[in-house]
Amino acid sequence: MRLLMIIMRNITLRRGSKLLLDGSSLTVQPGQHLALIGANGSGKSSLLAMLLGELGADAGILEGLENLQLAHMAQEVEFSERPAQEFVWRGDGRLAVLYDRLHELEASEDHAGAARVHTELEEADGYSAERRANELLRGLGFALSDADRPASDFSGGWRIRLNLARALMAPSDALLLDEPTNHLDLDATLWLQSWLQRYRGTLVMISHDRDFIDATCNRVVHIEHQVLHAYRGNYTDFERQRAERLANEQSMFAKQQRRSRQIEAFVARFRYKASKAKQAQSRLKELQRLQSAAPAYADSPFDFSFLDPEKSSDPLLQLNKASLGYNDTTVLEAVNVQLRPGNRYGLLGRNGAGKSTLLKSLVGQLPLLEGERTTGEHCSIGYFDQQQLEALDLDASPLLHLQRLTPEARDQEMLNFLGGFGFRGEFAKSPIRPFSGGEKARLALSLIVWQQPNLLVMDEPTNHLDLPMRHALEIALQSFAGALLLVSHDRHLLRNCVDELLLVHDGKVAEYREDLARYERWILSGVSGDQDESPVQSEGPSRRSQRQQAAAQRERLRPLQKALAATEHTMESVQAELEETQQALTDSGLYEESRRDELTALLRQESALKQRSEALDEQWLEQQQQLETLESHQNEH
Repeated sequence: MRLLMIIMRNITLRRGSKLLLDGSSLTVQPGQHLALIGANGSGKSSLLAMLLGELGADAGILEGLENLQLAHMAQEVEFSERPAQEFVWRGDGRLAVLYDRLHELEASEDHAGAARVHTELEEADGYSAERRANELLRGLGFALSDADRPASDFSGGWRIRLNLARALMAPSDALLLDEPTNHLDLDATLWLQSWLQRYRGTLVMISHDRDFIDATCNRVVHIEHQVLHAYRGNYTDFERQRAERLANEQSMFAKQQRRSRQIEAFVARFRYKASKAKQAQSRLKELQRLQSAAPAYADSPFDFSFLDPEKSSDPLLQLNKASLGYNDTTVLEAVNVQLRPGNRYGLLGRNGAGKSTLLKSLVGQLPLLEGERTTGEHCSIGYFDQQQLEALDLDASPLLHLQRLTPEARDQEMLNFLGGFGFRGEFAKSPIRPFSGGEKARLALSLIVWQQPNLLVMDEPTNHLDLPMRHALEIALQSFAGALLLVSHDRHLLRNCVDELLLVHDGKVAEYREDLARYERWILSGVSGDQDESPVQSEGPSRRSQRQQAAAQRERLRPLQKALAATEHTMESVQAELEETQQALTDSGLYEESRRDELTALLRQESALKQRSEALDEQWLEQQQQLETLESHQNEH
């Protein structure tokens, strides 16, 4: 492996008439793992194309690539009748040439020539190619039987996975990846993360998954205003550094303050609704980080929220003793799921475990094989999956899509709404056929938000969304008043938007009482081949015994629960008073000289309320810890 610097000097890059980079420079150090980020259309993919030699710079100098062996993940879906395993190992071009030559020599009975090729294959580790290809396929979620299937048999998303495996198979000094997690589930994302952490070459990767960047990259390059801005560290470091820079720009102050208040309101709402101290503590830390990082997104073009549903039911939707599957094939048995207003579930499970089967059964797209599905009178489901993009009318504009849903709505109201999703001016009135995948995903999401659902069922909603849009979705989901069931490989979104986890495993759906970090460790233990523990706790002796223990436990926990409820009630009151005070502080007239005393009094009141709120936070967490400790001790006995 050759480790050489890649140097870009005063690069100017255009795509058609659009200026992407204007006299920008960057040095990529040998072995550096670099994340390339920026808004959709800012030039990330074009920059990768330039590094691959597929696109020439309009001006400037590019050095260091001449002697590097590059591997990259193809975005186009290649049609090949070769078995998947062979398609992958042929990503190593030298092995492909050697094996083809060997077959020719053996066919012509040139045994001396074949012997020489066998020696070359041994030197190139060619005899392990099939095994290594199978390991890549397994890590990316393919079944053992898939290895012999023709690559052309797989759907588009799975062919992209084959392209990724092929790129990882290729020997390389530098690896270029364009959104490699887009078509992966969480398990495959974790496997790829582990693989890239061990990769010794230079990595240049486009990604919109902040946790994935944090785990795999040590430098971030942000394309902004046609300039490459380099930041040391991972995405969390970038977010903090950019927030500090933008916080110094007074023009952003008002928007930063509004965003900060939105996050403060959600933090307060979560504090008194969280159900598990173990998750609550890590969740509050995430929210505090989010609050401090809010200025980093102050210039985001995306700003939307879910309107409160007009009506609701309790429960909204439930499955009772349900068997789920297709035709006569049962995938999940004895499923009992109840979704109530305010429930926020993240759904975990390996590829093929039945997550999509559960979602489709819940929303009514898949009939139950047995059991009962009950919907509340006012249940309104917003269901998002990748098929929503395929259902869009390519010849209709974003505005027309909304008009078809609600012909009675005013055009200006719809245009204002679409602006929050980045569709402004003529962009909102133009046919969507030339839109990118990210733009179509934003539109599909906007159609769901517009219909004011009280139950959101979302299957990988962040695919194709860039980081600013993911952040806007995160903020919107946090303040959503209905029920949420979320499947996502974006762990940051899961940690910040769900309160409880469900696991689909071995044909069952059960509460997952551990946190997301524990689930990641369990998945990665399978990658290393030593996965021997169950992901869920055993159910214990008998149901009758469990019910008796639960009744006794409830009685012992009652005093603590009562004290906790009293603290939560006080927290609500203090938070309401704080919000009222902060609302009063938005009055611009307060800052006139004649009202200085009034402003001073309000600021003191705000400070006192914040201190009171922080003290209540500590009290609440201590009570939750006491409650969980008692629960834990009782469960052990």
